Amino acid sequence: MPLDSPLMEPQVVDAIDREPLIVTPAMPLIQVIELMSQRRGQSCSLEEVPDVTRRTQGCSSCVLVMEGEAVQGIVTERDMVRLAARQLDASETAVSAVMASPVISLPQSDLRDVFSALFLFRRYRIRHLVILDSDERLVGVVSQSSLREIVRPANLLKMRRVADVMTNPVIYAYESTPVLELAKLMAEHRVSCIVIIEEDPELDLRHIGLIPVGIVTERDLVQFQALQLELASLEARDVMSAPLFLLNPKDSLLTAYEEMQQRRVRRLVVSWDWGKGLGIVTQTSLLRIFDPMEMYGVIESLQDTVKTLEAEVKALRKAKE
Repeated sequence: MPLDSPLMEPQVVDAIDREPLIVTPAMPLIQVIELMSQRRGQSCSLEEVPDVTRRTQGCSSCVLVMEGEAVQGIVTERDMVRLAARQLDASETAVSAVMASPVISLPQSDLRDVFSALFLFRRYRIRHLVILDSDERLVGVVSQSSLREIVRPANLLKMRRVADVMTNPVIYAYESTPVLELAKLMAEHRVSCIVIIEEDPELDLRHIGLIPVGIVTERDLVQFQALQLELASLEARDVMSAPLFLLNPKDSLLTAYEEMQQRRVRRLVVSWDWGKGLGIVTQTSLLRIFDPMEMYGVIESLQDTVKTLEAEVKALRKAKE
């Protein structure tokens, strides 16, 4: 089955965000949180914020910390979740105290294809890769989100099912769980979201599974910190995104991809067997199919299927003779 060439050979340089959000090391963390909390496509009034360089419209899922032309560190949404779990005073902390350093980077000349970025994502367990030019000056940032935007793997996604890549089981919590506990769960299990399930004392008596009713993500937690909400006093039901669009394990990954694009989300909940099974599909899951070993497995499986079909056709022809 031929794959569309533009889908299999995306221009990986198009995945570089050449205008990332940049702050200085001395900037208070609370201001960094406020900048990260602003959604892409909204106006970010950065002109009034000192020590900030904004090269683009809208805000990013990460912030680069720079001194002069040198990248000193990076802060991501996942970092913000860990800080929330620690209940760190963001107004009294400089971003330099919490940034990840040194930063994983790649010369632009080595960014030859999607695989070169995916390899580093997996090796270092990161979701943002800093790209430098030949003089080690900043070019931009490649993220899982930006890679997903340039990759349009229609045929490959059609051939794979949600069950092939979903994470199962998932970390879940009840509607009454304090948001601070959700942050601690995310930090402890290194996950990007918590599925919120219906809290029903008669649930076990009815012998049915868990009923997912909402989701709270690390991006949500950044928003809550920006608003300086008291995370310990809020419950999951107060802040969760709901209602959910639920996938089935038998759905194609193309369905998952299209729903993510349409709903502008980075993850979808999978439910089956009346809630007895729960899973999650993220943009990381979708990118996993581009792992060379994964693709080799798909091709090998297709070749076996073709051989089986050819043998069946020969057997039918022989029977007719």
